[in-house]
Amino acid sequence: MAIAVLHQGQQAFFTFGVASIESQTPVTAATLFELGSVSKTFNALLAGYAIDQGKFDLAAHPSEYWSALTASSLDNATLLQLGTYTAGGLPLQFPMSVTDDETMRQYFQQWQANAAPGIVRQYSNPSIALFGYLVSRALGADYKHLIQQQVLPALGLTHTYIDVPATETEHYAWGYNANMQPVHVQPDVLDAEAYGVKSSAADMLKYVALQLDSSGLPNAYQRAIALTHVGHYQLGDMRQGLGWEQYPYPLLESTLLAGNSKDVIVKPQAVTPVTEQLQGAVLFNKTGSTAGFGAYLVFVSARQLGVVILANRYYPNSARVKIATAIIKALDSDGIR
Repeated sequence: MAIAVLHQGQQAFFTFGVASIESQTPVTAATLFELGSVSKTFNALLAGYAIDQGKFDLAAHPSEYWSALTASSLDNATLLQLGTYTAGGLPLQFPMSVTDDETMRQYFQQWQANAAPGIVRQYSNPSIALFGYLVSRALGADYKHLIQQQVLPALGLTHTYIDVPATETEHYAWGYNANMQPVHVQPDVLDAEAYGVKSSAADMLKYVALQLDSSGLPNAYQRAIALTHVGHYQLGDMRQGLGWEQYPYPLLESTLLAGNSKDVIVKPQAVTPVTEQLQGAVLFNKTGSTAGFGAYLVFVSARQLGVVILANRYYPNSARVKIATAIIKALDSDGIR
């Protein structure tokens, strides 16, 4: 496990255990971990960039960027709803029958909504993955290329990848699944858009720092980050934005645990549109998992406070939240109760 903390401009790194049981290589701040669904925040950032460039419109419908979806049930949803898991009930994962671009196209063409768009949030890899795919179509380039050759260099994230290069494989940790077998995430349809990014604690703390202060970035990326911090749909105390989930701060630990619970991930939840943005301090967070890795990023605007937790074994979201809240409590005693 690697834990990185940012507070009032000061950084600290804490590392535990090994990147590989077999080699006994110690974990460092440079060890690469699979981010799982934290990858969705890069998807959202690319969308923010495309919006800023006038290439992508959240109020539009999918067929505007992919004519194959014309007259489909999915085309009743807006791109905003696709990007916030509120398109009408897309499932958590693709069915096993989706194995390539052609079966992916057929799936989205034939899928039937089980709720009206904008009424229910159903956390969904296919939903956000299609959102990212449509962003890349709007920008006229491959998604991986856009992230790896444009977004990551612009952010200065020099040790963050979708495809880990051969020169970096020695830093790529092995994940360990429920049977303690060493695993890496395997290529799949639209995997890059939903859960395909790998990074280090050092780079992820830099990423969190940019969420708190993006003033050193090109203007387009400053505006793109700001767009990912807008809340769009309300679910209890949690607001769903593009990529990030947000809460008014201070808050109760139980509120954060509820928002990251299994029910919120696997079950449909009624939502209402956000009419006013949160004022003052806001806590943003995102969990991410693959078969052998578990990640958690959390930061608090107006407090210059952020925590990164990366591990090469899956473990419950509740444990991640409790680790992060213990750190936040130590640094900001009035923040989480």
